[in-house]
Amino acid sequence: MTPSRLVAMAWLGRLPRRTVRLRLTLWYGGLFLAFGTALLAVTYALVVQAFVGNTAGNAFCQGQHFRCRAIGGQQALALALRDNATVLHELVTRSEAALTVMTVLAVAFGWIVADRVLRPLRAITVAARQISAASLGERLALSGPDDEFRELGDTFDGLLARLEASFNAHRQFIANASHELRTPLARQRVISQVALSDPGATVESLSAAHQRVLAAGAEQEQLIDALLTLARGQAGLDQREPFDLAVVTSQVIAARRPEASRRNLTLHAALAPAPTSGNPSLAERLIANLIDNALRYNLPGGRVHVTTGARDSLASLAVANTGPAIPASAVDRLFRPFQRLATDRASRGEGLGLGLSIVQAIADAHGATITARPQPAGGLLVEATFTGPGPHAVRPARESASGNALTPG
Repeated sequence: MTPSRLVAMAWLGRLPRRTVRLRLTLWYGGLFLAFGTALLAVTYALVVQAFVGNTAGNAFCQGQHFRCRAIGGQQALALALRDNATVLHELVTRSEAALTVMTVLAVAFGWIVADRVLRPLRAITVAARQISAASLGERLALSGPDDEFRELGDTFDGLLARLEASFNAHRQFIANASHELRTPLARQRVISQVALSDPGATVESLSAAHQRVLAAGAEQEQLIDALLTLARGQAGLDQREPFDLAVVTSQVIAARRPEASRRNLTLHAALAPAPTSGNPSLAERLIANLIDNALRYNLPGGRVHVTTGARDSLASLAVANTGPAIPASAVDRLFRPFQRLATDRASRGEGLGLGLSIVQAIADAHGATITARPQPAGGLLVEATFTGPGPHAVRPARESASGNALTPG
C-alpha cells in the first residue's frame, strides 16, 4: 500500500462518524445556504433592475435640462452607473458576510435541534441494548406528542410483549415436556429395579415387568412423535399441493369407525367437496386429532358430527361432539401444549395434552383459522377454515372465537 493511500485512510479515519444527527445538521445547513443564496440572487436582480431604470430616466432628464452644459446625457449616465456599481458591490459583499454568519448559526442550531428530535430514538436504542431475555417485561412507554417516534416506541413495546409471551410459552413448554418425558422414564427405571432386586423372580414376573417397560417406552415414543409433529407444524410449509378436505376426512373417519363402535359412539359424516392446498399429511393429522379428541372426550352413547364444505373460495371442516360441559374461559387454555381440563392425573384421560396445540400449529402453517366454542348441551364445536386451492393463497388473519384453536387433547 502506497504512503499516499495510508495518509488518505488515516485522514478519513479521523472524520466524524456519519450519524443521523450529523446528516440532519448538514441537511439543515445545506438547505439554509441554498435558499439564502437564492434569496440573495433574487434581491440582487431586483435591485439591479431598479437601479438601471432610475439611472436611465435621470440621465435622460439631465441631458434635456443641461443640454447647454458641457456634461451631456451620456456622461451623466456613466456617472450614475458607476455609483450604482459601487452600491451593488457593497450590497453583495455585506450580504455574503451575513449569509456566511447565518449559515454557521443555522448549522449550530441545526445540531441542537437534531439532538432534540432524535432524543426518543436514543431512548429506544438504550432500552434495546439493556433489554435481554431476562428483562422482557420492561417497556419504553414513550411520552410526548403522537408522532412517528411515539408510534415507533409503541410498536417496539408491542414487539417486546409478543417476545415475552413467546419466551414464557417456550419455557413452559420445555418444563412440561421434560415432566411428561420424565414420568415414563422413571416408571421404566422403577419397574426394572424391582424386577432385578426380586430374589424369587420367575419367568412370568420378568415377562410382565418387560411388558410394562415396553408400554412405558411406547408412551415415550407417542409423546416424541407428537412433539415432532408439533415442531413440524410450527416450522411452516415449504411447498403446497392441492387436495380435498372431504377426501382426507373420509379416510380418517373410515379408520376411526371401529374406535367409535368400541366407545359406543355414533359417528356422523356430511362431506361436501372442500378443495384447498397445503400438506395433505399434516392436514390428515389435524383432522385425526380433532376426531380423536371428539371421540375421547365424549359421553357413553354420545355423537360426533363431522362436516366439510366450501364457500366463498374457502374450504371448511367442522367437528362437533357431545360430552361434558366446557367453560368458555377454559377454551383458550386447551390449545396450549400439555393443557387439559382435568387437573389431577387420574382424571386426565388418555391424551397427552398436545392434540389441540398440534391442530393450531398445523392450521397456522396452512394459513387456516381455527374457531372453537362450547356446545350449550356439553361438548365442543371446532371449525377449521382453509384458503382455496389457488397457487398464491393469501394467509388470513388468525381468528378464534376464544382467541385460539382448541382441543382438550
